[in-house]
Amino acid sequence: MKTQITELFGIQHPIIQGGMHFVGLAEMAAAVSNAGGLGIITALTQGTPEKLESEIIRCRAMTDKPFGVNMTFLPTLNSPDYSGLFKVIIDNGIKVVETAGNNPQKWLPMLQEANIKVIHKCTSVRHSLKAEAIGCDAVSVDGFECGGHPGEDDIPNFILLPRAAEELTIPFVASGGMANARSLVAALALGADGINMGTRFIATKEAPVHQNVKDSLVAASELDTRLIMRNLRNTERVLANDAVEKLMEKEKRLGVNLKFEDIVEEVAGVYPKVMQDGEMDAGAWSCGMVAGLINDIPSVEELIGKIMEDAEGIIRGRLKAVL
Repeated sequence: MKTQITELFGIQHPIIQGGMHFVGLAEMAAAVSNAGGLGIITALTQGTPEKLESEIIRCRAMTDKPFGVNMTFLPTLNSPDYSGLFKVIIDNGIKVVETAGNNPQKWLPMLQEANIKVIHKCTSVRHSLKAEAIGCDAVSVDGFECGGHPGEDDIPNFILLPRAAEELTIPFVASGGMANARSLVAALALGADGINMGTRFIATKEAPVHQNVKDSLVAASELDTRLIMRNLRNTERVLANDAVEKLMEKEKRLGVNLKFEDIVEEVAGVYPKVMQDGEMDAGAWSCGMVAGLINDIPSVEELIGKIMEDAEGIIRGRLKAVL
């Protein structure tokens, strides 16, 4: 299946593994790329240029296919060495960078000079148009269903994707609620050129996370996510657990007086405890509503292969029958 996204990134299938904290390691990225998609290493999980370079080298030993690096820009007291991280990306010949969070415009000239393609994650049409205007090559349009930060507009993909298709001239992928062949075919029909999957890839054999995490996704339904930090206008969709329920009680109690410092224990430093140690109630961790569509833990190759095979069946069979 060829789309503008497969052509842009030099991949076989229009499926991208989005950057995920303490999930987007070399094992994950290599497995996705080897299966024909675009794997992504999460730079901020590594933290330093030296560690990122080591992870890139480790990934390259596992695959000869294209893979990218995610760079997320978030407000923080101790800013990462972004200059050093980007230098490592360029020096190591990475050809795709996924950016997220704040505006990446400052870094685009050095990436463009190195012939690196940039796909920016956006939660609205206006932000997507801004990404196009500053020179991003593609965007990942994140609907309200997505895990992590869905923005503050609360627009689901059935509206957001066709609106993006009306306005954008650069290619885009659908993110949020993407899990299977129906997701891919629907995204294409709504104007996207592929899909970006996060939560679904966590529940795969190669995902470098504790088995408890994978089992929790299989057990969860579409009703088992919660929205936190709404009063801070930094909304995050997370999997429900005891820590999250207590956090939400605190948020309700403090209301408009809530400060990030009030909930830092529930949201900061949580990922190693969850992803590596399997402490499922350690705090809040990102999870999409797509958990309701996760019923098994296949290999990445099995997952992508089934998506593509079933998508072809839908397009050639069901849609043809309708026509």
